Amino acid sequence: MRPRVAMVLAVVAILVGSAMLVPAAYAKLSGGDDGGPGGADAVAAPEPTAPPPPTLAAGPVSVSFAGEFFSWALMDRETDTISGSKNLTRTSSTESMIKSWFAADLLRRLGDKEPSAAQKKAISTAIRDSNDDAANYLYAADGRGDSIKRMIKICGLTDTKPGTVPGYVGWWSFTQMSPRDAVRLGDCIGDGKAAGAKWTPYLLDEMSKVRGSVKDQRQRSGGGKWGIVDGLPAEIKAQGPVSIKNGWTPLNYDGNWHVNCLAVTEKWSLAVMLRYPQKLGLSYGAKVCASVATQLVTPQPGAALKVPQQPIGKL
Repeated sequence: MRPRVAMVLAVVAILVGSAMLVPAAYAKLSGGDDGGPGGADAVAAPEPTAPPPPTLAAGPVSVSFAGEFFSWALMDRETDTISGSKNLTRTSSTESMIKSWFAADLLRRLGDKEPSAAQKKAISTAIRDSNDDAANYLYAADGRGDSIKRMIKICGLTDTKPGTVPGYVGWWSFTQMSPRDAVRLGDCIGDGKAAGAKWTPYLLDEMSKVRGSVKDQRQRSGGGKWGIVDGLPAEIKAQGPVSIKNGWTPLNYDGNWHVNCLAVTEKWSLAVMLRYPQKLGLSYGAKVCASVATQLVTPQPGAALKVPQQPIGKL
């Protein structure tokens, strides 16, 4: 064979081979050796990554507040980290928020002994209906001022002091507590130190059954299902019960509403404490508590799904 003919045949062979390789490579990129999806060398489409379930986490809070005292604190119960407003160590009167402690302390001191029918009724009405007469019964049965001292010691409170309002010394509702200590109290109830291992589920269940709205108020009791719980999305409420105990009273000695909101779940404990003019009404404080909770929800509802980056497979 002449050299020139041999060279022409070689070039033709190379061109034919190249023409056969290009479709094969295209088939791999298209999803399979046969040019269709699902081939052996197909690159799977990346699955969107769902955001983590929402919870409450440290973050900025902005409230246009018309009053003399606004403070809040949040405890991450998984890390024991407390965050909040700059004044989270300042105190205000607890009002009915402290009723949760009287119930817990009495139950813990009973140990394995079953509470009497009268004690169970007092616990339930003091928590669910914020009944003052029931709270007074528990306070007396629990040793009055000694109960406050035990709360400070057992729950590791550093800012709390017995009430010292002139003319009202010794009244449980005037116990001075900071939001930082309030979330510690919530954690103390949640982890069993307050009520003991046997009675903690019972107490948390009672606190999850608080009832009545802002409008449902009477002289010695009132509806307390408002505030933080109203600011939580359904996704958080669906994760498990939210146990709450609010405190609220319009006080004549300073002309303010004293409003406190406390909520605790397995993951976090949140407290908001307020003092503001009585003319604004109880609903004003309830909305402030709800707003703080809503702003701390992480991630916010409706957060977009993230699609992970996937490198293209080799040819």
